Amino acid sequence: MAFAIKSVEIPTQVTLPYVEQGNRSGVPVMLLHGLADSWRSFELVLPHIPESLHTFALTHRGHGDASRPATGYRFRDFAADLAAFMDAVYLETAVIVGHSLGSAIALRFAIDYPERMLGLVLVSCRASLRNRPGALELWNSTISRLADSMAPDFVRGYAALAQPVPSAYAEAMLQEGLKVPAFVWKAVYAGGLEEDLSTELSKITAPTLVVWGAQDASVRHSDQETLLAAIAGSRIVEYSRAGHMLHWEEPERFAADLTAFVNSLGQA
Repeated sequence: MAFAIKSVEIPTQVTLPYVEQGNRSGVPVMLLHGLADSWRSFELVLPHIPESLHTFALTHRGHGDASRPATGYRFRDFAADLAAFMDAVYLETAVIVGHSLGSAIALRFAIDYPERMLGLVLVSCRASLRNRPGALELWNSTISRLADSMAPDFVRGYAALAQPVPSAYAEAMLQEGLKVPAFVWKAVYAGGLEEDLSTELSKITAPTLVVWGAQDASVRHSDQETLLAAIAGSRIVEYSRAGHMLHWEEPERFAADLTAFVNSLGQA
């Protein structure tokens, strides 16, 4: 499937690439990728999302072919970018879907901009990076020491898979990951270690779906229990065979679960 890649410059002079599909009168759905990915993180999912939804897949600052400003890599910065992007494409509200880093951005957005939320989908999410097994060790041993030239083996290993994906797609996503400069890795990871969103989860009022792969080595079931206990009315869908990149591994199922959630909101 060929995608028309567009871009928009937000008021901070940051240019954000994105893909848009579907009926412009349909429910808006924003797809937010994880660290070292781009809009292409949802490339396998998009063909399975019905045209009745107005779907956007966005590339964050510092990633893919987006602008790489020297600063602005905290969750609040990414959430502000999302608000500015929605303004630029004339969206007042949307269902916000985030994977990994994108889920942290989605949480921050739901807390800071509750009036712009139709629903929230959290994929491979943890409310605090410090709770990730080995997070501080990874920072101290590797990420804090990254040089300007990223090692392909490190980038490849960061996207841990529990099930195979098409080899051409895996290679394409490796190349997307290699576009992310070391300073962006450091800034995003350092910001994640500093911010604990679990203390603010109870502020979220949007209908929320949690999606988790049981084979995820970096996001635990207890992380999902934290989300479910704090976000009123939230519910979970578990993928028994999938890992952290569950939307790569099972894109058709993920698209179906996402579509069912959106339709359950009564907006479609």
